[in-house]
Amino acid sequence: MTERRVRPALSPRKNAWRRQSPTPPGPPAGPPSPDGAAASPDGVQRNGASVVHAALYRDGRRVCAPDSLAETFRQLREYPSGMAWIGLHRPSEDEIHSLAAEFDLHPLAVEDALEAHQRPKLERYGETLFVVLRAARYIDSAEEVDFGELHVFVGRDFVITVRHGAAPDLSAVRRRMEDAPELLALGPEAVLYAILDAVVDGYAPVVEGVQNDIDEIETEVFRGDPEVSRRIYELSREMVEFQRATRPLVGMLHGLMAGFAKYRTDEELQRYLRDVADHVTHTSERVDGFRQALADILTVNATLVTQQQNAEMRALAEAGFEQNEEIKKISSWAAILFAPTLVGTVYGMNFEDMPELKWAGGYPFAILLMAVVCVSLYVIFKKRDWL
Repeated sequence: MTERRVRPALSPRKNAWRRQSPTPPGPPAGPPSPDGAAASPDGVQRNGASVVHAALYRDGRRVCAPDSLAETFRQLREYPSGMAWIGLHRPSEDEIHSLAAEFDLHPLAVEDALEAHQRPKLERYGETLFVVLRAARYIDSAEEVDFGELHVFVGRDFVITVRHGAAPDLSAVRRRMEDAPELLALGPEAVLYAILDAVVDGYAPVVEGVQNDIDEIETEVFRGDPEVSRRIYELSREMVEFQRATRPLVGMLHGLMAGFAKYRTDEELQRYLRDVADHVTHTSERVDGFRQALADILTVNATLVTQQQNAEMRALAEAGFEQNEEIKKISSWAAILFAPTLVGTVYGMNFEDMPELKWAGGYPFAILLMAVVCVSLYVIFKKRDWL
């Protein structure tokens, strides 16, 4: 961080501000705005639909809550020792450029904040830090993970948050900080910590929800549910996104910790940030484990499906073999019965010039011939196991 103004030391209440997971919900944040952005803690939508809340703080206490960006800039000039905290939700290009002109934001960071769809990262532009975070929340009804994007500008005397999604609930973060003025008095770095903490806290219910989904999927796999492959694939895609959100945070927080001495970060704040880094590492490892578990489950499911298909093919082959055996028996008896029918048909023709008709032994010979042919065919079919 940049070199900061001298701030009052933490009061004896500082131990009460250890990281809470998950962050307890505060009072209702007011009605939603038309574009889906949450209203500010006092229930007032600032400056149209994009400025959710703007406030000035001095020594950890709120001084005022201007109604517009221009008023915020003017008030900040009147309180040179204060800090501005401006929250935006999908701001317009004009609003971002006015902030860039007032706080000397880097054009590349401004471009990223406007376009969104950025990977999590931490960039330093002179005295300003630009942080991109991917928040997540678990939707129970749909059993899916919803991702939001948050951009944070942190300067010497300001914090600007730009939200592109429903998560995280920054009104709760603001209430949390205002309830702990000794922490808020540490300046923009403390606000950045609180935002990081809220994002990481938001991962906990997602991890729990995904774990439940994986347990259900394992049950469905061994139950032979035909739709389970699709569910495994969809959850695997969500875990790829979750991994992209959490894995870069580990390096980002270690980068912040590496600059503690250089930028004279408060010692207590260092502990808070290290605690967040530990939780991020744990979450990242859990997500990696989820991806591996889903890959293993997919392999097991493919094996079970193959075994089931082989069993069905074997059953079909056995059924076909039995049908062939029956057909052979039927064909054998048909051939045996056909022989006497053929002999009887020949002798049954009424022609006077047939020599056998006047032969005294013709009838016994015909009967004997039928019997010999039938027995011969029976013996032949029996030796071939057709009967």
